Amino acid sequence: MNKTNAKPFFSVIIPLYNKEHQIKATIKSVLKQSFSDFEIIVIDDGSTDNSLHVVSEFNDDRISIFRQKNGGASVARNNGISKARAEHIALLDGDDLWYDNHLHELKKLICRFPDAGLFCNNYEIYLTDELVKPALLNFNYDKECLLVTDFFKASIVNSVAWTSAVGFTKQSFNALGGFNPILKTAQDLDLWIRMALKYSIAFNPTITMSYKLHVDNSLSKNEFNDIRHEFISRYKEDEAKNPSLKRYLDVNRYALAIRSLLNNDDAIYKKVKTEIDYKNLNFKQKLLLSSPKSVLQLSKKIHASLIEHGLYFSAFK
Repeated sequence: MNKTNAKPFFSVIIPLYNKEHQIKATIKSVLKQSFSDFEIIVIDDGSTDNSLHVVSEFNDDRISIFRQKNGGASVARNNGISKARAEHIALLDGDDLWYDNHLHELKKLICRFPDAGLFCNNYEIYLTDELVKPALLNFNYDKECLLVTDFFKASIVNSVAWTSAVGFTKQSFNALGGFNPILKTAQDLDLWIRMALKYSIAFNPTITMSYKLHVDNSLSKNEFNDIRHEFISRYKEDEAKNPSLKRYLDVNRYALAIRSLLNNDDAIYKKVKTEIDYKNLNFKQKLLLSSPKSVLQLSKKIHASLIEHGLYFSAFK
């Protein structure tokens, strides 16, 4: 493909694995951006469906496609970022959608806080095809871009940083060593923690993308509970000095304990429970964590039924 010599402002990195039914809409959402100074780098992570063919049908010289053997989201994103021509990186997963203002608002945030390490646009979550909710962030903000005072406290319910809503510089990314290729899940959370421990985090309250929580087969949704535990355990020294990080990780331990019990990972369930400071959990979380598996299974069914009927309740608030 013909490329101009000028570097684009953004390199948009899209890891792709078996998203033939979603990837067309995802790429269209990039091409419709009001800010158009970007390149798109698609890394096909060994897809076995028709995903690669769907991407190949786009006729736009800003799109570059690369293939790799299946290595997971971390490897795909690292590979894509290594090929980026722009200094500013914007991530997008193959089943998420940007609204037309995403890159415009992300650039505005970058210009407002150029020395920040991580730039986070606000986002919303599709719980079903019909039910969409804004991200629940644990801090006060209005309409103005700002620096997040306590990233970990702010991310107790939903994370301030969502993979398809963030940007960063290639320099800061490389300084941290990129995504950890060992982590087949939670690799994004791991990077955000490292970012927050080293850099300022900037936030734009304008909602610019949507995440489809109900879509199956995402790169990061496989049940790797042992890897999740390894990720959480990486920060023992840091959380001992940082109460907000300790609380944030304890909430993640709670979620892992519930997941492990439901998936019959009894060893991880028992171990993780001993690592939690229960002062960092709310009443609902303590109650669920002390409940037998049958109660959790029933609660999960009721929760799913309520969502189908347009009602959503979270144990995280």
